[in-house]
Amino acid sequence: MGNRGMEELIPLVNKLQDAFSSIGQSCHLDLPQIAVVGGQSAGKSSVLENFVGRDFLPRGSGIVTRRPLILQLIFSKTEYAEFLHCKSRKFTDFDEVRQEIEAETDRVTGTNKGISPVPINLRVYSPHVLNLTLIDLPGITKVPVGDQPQDIEFQIREMILQFISRESSLILAVTPANMDLANSDALKMAKEVDPQGLRTIGVITKLDLMDEGTDARDVLENKLLPLRRGYIGVVNRSQKDIDGRKDIRAALAAERKFFLSHPAYRHMAERMGTPHLQRVLNQQLTNHIRETLPQLRSKLQSQLLSLEKEVEEYKNFRPDDPARKTKALLQMVQQFGVDFEKRIEGSGDQVDTLELSGGARINRIFHERFPFELVKLCGVRETGLFTPDLAFEAIVKKQVVKLKEPCLKCVDLVIQELINTVRQCTTKLGSYPRLREETERIVTTHIREREGKTKDQILLLIDIELSYINTNHEDFIGFRIPGIPQVIRRGWLTINNISIMKGGSKEYWFVLTAESLSWYKDEEEKEKKYMLPLDNLKIRDVEKGFMSNKHVFAIFNTEQRNVYKDLRQIELACDSQEDVDSWKASFLRAGVYPEKDQTENEDGAQENTFSMDPQLERQVETIRNLVDSYVGIINKSIRDLMPKTIMHLMINNTKDFIHSELLAFLYSSSDQSSLMEESAEQAQRRDEMLRMYHALREALGIIGDISTSTVSTPVPPPVDDTWLQPGPPPQRRPPSALLPPGRPPSLRAAAPGPPPLLPLPVGAAPGPAPPALAAPPIPSRLGPAGSNDPFAAPPQIPARPARIPPGIPPGVPR
Repeated sequence: MGNRGMEELIPLVNKLQDAFSSIGQSCHLDLPQIAVVGGQSAGKSSVLENFVGRDFLPRGSGIVTRRPLILQLIFSKTEYAEFLHCKSRKFTDFDEVRQEIEAETDRVTGTNKGISPVPINLRVYSPHVLNLTLIDLPGITKVPVGDQPQDIEFQIREMILQFISRESSLILAVTPANMDLANSDALKMAKEVDPQGLRTIGVITKLDLMDEGTDARDVLENKLLPLRRGYIGVVNRSQKDIDGRKDIRAALAAERKFFLSHPAYRHMAERMGTPHLQRVLNQQLTNHIRETLPQLRSKLQSQLLSLEKEVEEYKNFRPDDPARKTKALLQMVQQFGVDFEKRIEGSGDQVDTLELSGGARINRIFHERFPFELVKLCGVRETGLFTPDLAFEAIVKKQVVKLKEPCLKCVDLVIQELINTVRQCTTKLGSYPRLREETERIVTTHIREREGKTKDQILLLIDIELSYINTNHEDFIGFRIPGIPQVIRRGWLTINNISIMKGGSKEYWFVLTAESLSWYKDEEEKEKKYMLPLDNLKIRDVEKGFMSNKHVFAIFNTEQRNVYKDLRQIELACDSQEDVDSWKASFLRAGVYPEKDQTENEDGAQENTFSMDPQLERQVETIRNLVDSYVGIINKSIRDLMPKTIMHLMINNTKDFIHSELLAFLYSSSDQSSLMEESAEQAQRRDEMLRMYHALREALGIIGDISTSTVSTPVPPPVDDTWLQPGPPPQRRPPSALLPPGRPPSLRAAAPGPPPLLPLPVGAAPGPAPPALAAPPIPSRLGPAGSNDPFAAPPQIPARPARIPPGIPPGVPR
């Protein structure tokens, strides 16, 4: 390869691959590797088995490869295999390797032919392999079989694209020779992600199964659908050979004989076959890794820097060092206190953007949930028939006592949120399960202790409110606006029964209080039209007029007096029956009852309708309004004091406890050694991180040792990259068709595309093996006869073809 560094490149990538796979997704490096793509039964598995020289891949009909198989081939004097998921076991029987692949596949995907993108890592050591890293991907399929999902084609396609889309991956596109190359699914998918063909290598399988009289010479000479890296042909074992367990070494010998003896391929036999493909892939992968070294080095250094800080404390890690345990304990308790405070305050990195938590939820309890609970109490008052002073005080105290329940409920909600916050903050202590458990227990116990004191203080506040009813409070309506009754309702109504001669029906702005009913010209209430005292007033229903859409009710005087001007009753009209019912309810609150409540029964006795003297009714309404005013004052006071009390006695106290007393409680609860005993997960994580760290350092060291003077073959020059041309010509032709006399062989019908290759002059000595995967055009002058570099940069295609030599008799190698 040129120097030690280049030879170690592929094993280095293998080592990185193992390190990254074992530690999960913490390092994102697209490592150079070869992805093997092809349709079902294209021969992918046979190609890989020929590389290894062993039967080790699952076989069968339909989709067999259902998980990506990362196959790492490593040259070694001994032969064995090992899996990353059971690294302690070495497999020397390759039938057991196949069984383990099948079992591991079923473990993740089940037995219903489903697929999974989770790879299986297999490493094979053998004296018969060259260093290679390949990914065997599921075969491209079109139709689901068995219990496969209906979108199996889409799933496989997405999985393949996930691997071949990476710029660091070479694509090995496997296509059988007995199908039209223009219909190759592998080449189509490669074209999508690699339109210039920079990363694609073509492999043509099943050359021995082509129809008699046809060959794939145009394809292998890179004349049909050309690739910059060209094509290599291989001959795999037939199904009969596989079933008969034909030795792979014998199959490789038969493959060699096939190319040497076939008239269409023997002139390129040295550039065909599995051994040549393995050498080409080894060198191209090595070259590809070398080309990506600057970018890989940059990513490795970036990953190393990100690990430096975390690994620093692990470099000289001694689990039983008491000084380390003491320092870690102090740091973690301090960090817990900081995190708890930030979650309560809603600052720093502890703010959850997905849902409310900590202080935000407590704030919502204070300003939304608790006031709502207080408002719900307003609709459950009951009034009794007391003298006014006693009635007012009794009702107020009854209402104030009801505040205890929502207040205590508010404390419970805050406690639950505090405990949740403690649990969220202790997740960072997960490396030390005992420390986390004790921290949660101690802080939660303290919160529960504060719960009792906080509830006692809340109940004390309510008892203080009960002890003295301050009717001189400046916000109390009985003090602020004495003599002015509370407004019960305002709204528009139409006086329906005014005659046209006197102006007709007209809409007014009505104001109902506990004393009177007034109406105004408009909502500003500047021009009062009339004020009607409520004494001796009742309500009766009025049928809706034939031509009217209005709903009507009437107010009349029980002493047969006129209510308004010369009207014994006034009819008030609303737009809906719902408005009528609502106004009736308001009049009821003002002491104006429906007429039917005073009707006589059959015995002439008045029904017991709990009606009162109108004057007493107005007093009751006045009391109700006074109660509403005073209870509103108390609610306002409680809404203000509750959050302050809870903050002082619970939340701030808990923060102080964590900062000043938690550490002492931890030391007194158990000894330091048990508190700082690591979890198995943390120990494993530390080991994996150290392994990753050392792997990254070693990788950077090896990359640094690579000689900058190492010479590798550049990618061949561009060819016509119109892969899928319209109406491609057939790729088969008779292997030894005679040409018409005098007609040069290069002039027979050829596929449209790049200029065809020129044959060697008759008698010319065979030149060196052409570049790895493409037969370059012959220049106007032959290169040095002694050149033996199969990957030398091919010369450019001459602008004008050389003179055509006479026709070559059949059988002479071209």
